[in-house]
Amino acid sequence: MPSGCSSRSRPAEPFIYASNVGDQQKLSPEEQIRTAREAFESGQDFTVAVEEEFALLDPETLELTNRFEELKEGAAGSELDEHLVGELIASEIEIKTGRCGNFGEAAERMAERRDQLSELADRFDVGLACTGTHPWSRWQDQRIIDTPHYRRNDEILQYVVWRNNSFGIHAHIGIRGADRAIAVCNAFRNVLPELLALSASSPFVEDCVSGLHSARTEIFTKMFPRCGVPDAFDGWDAYEDYVRFLYDTRSIDQHTQIWWSVRPHLGYPTVEVRICDAQPDLGDAQSLAALIYALAARFARALDEGEPLPSLPHRLIEENMWRAIRYGLTNGLIDFERGEVVPARARIEALIEWVGPVAGEIGAAPYLAVPELNSTEWQYARLEELGSHRDVFAELVRRPRERVGG
Repeated sequence: MPSGCSSRSRPAEPFIYASNVGDQQKLSPEEQIRTAREAFESGQDFTVAVEEEFALLDPETLELTNRFEELKEGAAGSELDEHLVGELIASEIEIKTGRCGNFGEAAERMAERRDQLSELADRFDVGLACTGTHPWSRWQDQRIIDTPHYRRNDEILQYVVWRNNSFGIHAHIGIRGADRAIAVCNAFRNVLPELLALSASSPFVEDCVSGLHSARTEIFTKMFPRCGVPDAFDGWDAYEDYVRFLYDTRSIDQHTQIWWSVRPHLGYPTVEVRICDAQPDLGDAQSLAALIYALAARFARALDEGEPLPSLPHRLIEENMWRAIRYGLTNGLIDFERGEVVPARARIEALIEWVGPVAGEIGAAPYLAVPELNSTEWQYARLEELGSHRDVFAELVRRPRERVGG
């Protein structure tokens, strides 16, 4: 590390290696590309898996605490174990539903995993938070977990990865057919701002009231290479050519170094949506995941039936991305078909209406809703009452069964 960043501490804690976390890519680039295509072509439509990232807290100070390895070791042999993984820093932990055949099953697994994590954290006297950023803990005090994958990210990204103390929720949706998966990714590009606005939960960062609704997006999506809104691709061949170019030019050496906000995952036959802030409330997390799942299925149906889908240029999507980052649901997003700004909530409601028939078929409809206040709106409202963003965070995370565990 450059001497100018020497204030970043690396606590001399005993390391407990978690071998199933952050492994390196095991296949050669050509094997990875080939097997990914084969997996998509033989894949199953509309499976779903959800991943949620949580901050680990000192229960007294509510500071981030580097205790992932202890919790991982404590989960050994339990039902949670294989669904509990590390995510970059030792003060972060991720729970996974595993692959589910329908959304009802996924929603149940999300609740179960949160309960299991809460019980594990209680046993080790560790607090949990599930907002897009921690409001004040210093990135200099966090330790990168010692796995091949994250050691490599540390080496190639340096400050960019050290600075990334952020927490999100990701959804993986099975899409059969390589070209079809690329087309679904293309379609998702257009609605990334709506999903971000709905999910915004990170108004506070670096001990600052940021004025933003998703500070996480600025410190992750806007800093990492190959991140944010991807280009649209004509099909799998074009995408494969791009990935091979990245490998050939040594721009990447692992396929997961493509960090876009929506991507075809080369390790699974899934479309992965990664734009959203983490959700404090279980119900909000389920609703958000249900919308992503329903959108994927609705996009696939439109493609199958020849229904035209918009393909917005990157520069226009970015206009709405900024609006989502800055204002969340409290202002407007641009309706490009009408050429005017409309309330963000109206855009979400229109999406829910559009996916409605398909959502009913795939079990997502009961979970679809626009909250009266999303997390950032709630936090700003409480800030007006309490006067301190630290007090808002304390109120949020000290009700783990109600807000974190559901």
